[in-house]
Amino acid sequence: MTPRDRIASRRLYLVAGARGGGPGLEAFLDAALRGGVDVVQLRDKTLDDDGLVAAARTFRTAADAHGALFVLNDRPDLVAACAADGVHVGQDDMPAAEARRLAGDDVLLGLSTHSPEQLDAALAAGDADQLSVGPVWETPTKEGRPAAGLDYVRHAARVAGERPWFAIGGIDLDNVSEVIAAGASRVVVVRAIRDADDPRPAAAALRAALEEADVGAEP
Repeated sequence: MTPRDRIASRRLYLVAGARGGGPGLEAFLDAALRGGVDVVQLRDKTLDDDGLVAAARTFRTAADAHGALFVLNDRPDLVAACAADGVHVGQDDMPAAEARRLAGDDVLLGLSTHSPEQLDAALAAGDADQLSVGPVWETPTKEGRPAAGLDYVRHAARVAGERPWFAIGGIDLDNVSEVIAAGASRVVVVRAIRDADDPRPAAAALRAALEEADVGAEP
């Protein structure tokens, strides 16, 4: 099964920097993945190419140990060097079709969307395997990006069909229930796990909320 096939079953997606590498990064990723994260993305704008490749080794090892997917942010040209399962690009990066050409046919391709118009266009184009929907709330990790709101999540729930999509932006344990109620079954988080005193229970609580929603939806 390729990474493109595996993304549909994923629920909790963590975006993280390299955190200086070394044992600290290893411990952080291990805790988050043990807690229930099943996709982890390396996003670190401070690193050069060699630094990204070096950090990617730790991400790859951690993902393999827990059966998770490892995604690289913004750099389809480094997917092979980083041994990543996929790459995620934004609206302001290269077109998704170009990212696909650089990354390869079997690589998971994610694309950020920030409005119903962008989501609809991405669905119609069909280049991306996975879409991010947000930011639901304003977040310092995307400074200057206005909140798209819960109505955008509701739109995605109506129109996305079988295409996997993740709500993103300011989501934490205090508000994840609102995102789920709006129709999301998958979420991307940064600070909710990164800034937690202990990443493992923070991830586990978010994962439990997502899985409890599944139980509540059963007839």
